[in-house]
Amino acid sequence: MKRDGRPSLHRVTDLGPTLVVSEVFGPTWQGEGASLGRRAGFVRLGRCNLACTWCDTPYTWRWADHDPAVELSTQSVADVIQQLEAMAVGLVVVTGGEPMVQQRSLVPLLEGIGSRGWQVEIETAGTFAPLDEVTRLVDRWNVSPKLAGSGNALEARYRPDALRALEATGAAAFKFVVTDPGELDEVDRIVRECGLIDVWVMPEGTDAATVVRRGRELADAVLGRGWNLTTRLHVLLWGDERGR
Repeated sequence: MKRDGRPSLHRVTDLGPTLVVSEVFGPTWQGEGASLGRRAGFVRLGRCNLACTWCDTPYTWRWADHDPAVELSTQSVADVIQQLEAMAVGLVVVTGGEPMVQQRSLVPLLEGIGSRGWQVEIETAGTFAPLDEVTRLVDRWNVSPKLAGSGNALEARYRPDALRALEATGAAAFKFVVTDPGELDEVDRIVRECGLIDVWVMPEGTDAATVVRRGRELADAVLGRGWNLTTRLHVLLWGDERGR
């Protein structure tokens, strides 16, 4: 343990199964996508394989201006479950960072969630194909493929085989973060190339005014393409306040 009482980043053998965690918080509401407004607890994991220019959780991965020794901790699955139990929620959202970086380590957490009768959603950028043992434990995949405007190289952010594998689970919703209506053509190419069915568009923004403005700019075009539009409930309520 560190002197401040938080688990260190080093694996400790007597913890049992562990995860690299940024924060566990709730109860709050799922703020985006198909489950928007549902009461939920969140497990935000650390580390990411991408580097989005507009990322709203840079403290999970961007070590140029954040300290991993402060922002991340190694926590046992048992401790994470205990924190969730105190929230009395029926839905757990596992997010990041990129939680699929720790895909194999997710299994004990997902098993613990399922054994308590809670539903679970995993939020991912869709660059990792899910393992069978993970897929069987997930109720919904909230997949957010990154567009060119994210600043990531194409080969890093776009993995068609992974997106098709997630679509094949029958439990995936694809949520594209968009800053401008001009990006919708790129969304359309990905949707068509990968055969994606449940498509959502979300305006990028970390303050209510930006989310509302961009949502209005996107609304007619998204409606015309036959897709779904989601806002960001937590941003409308609390801006970019952490732990909400």
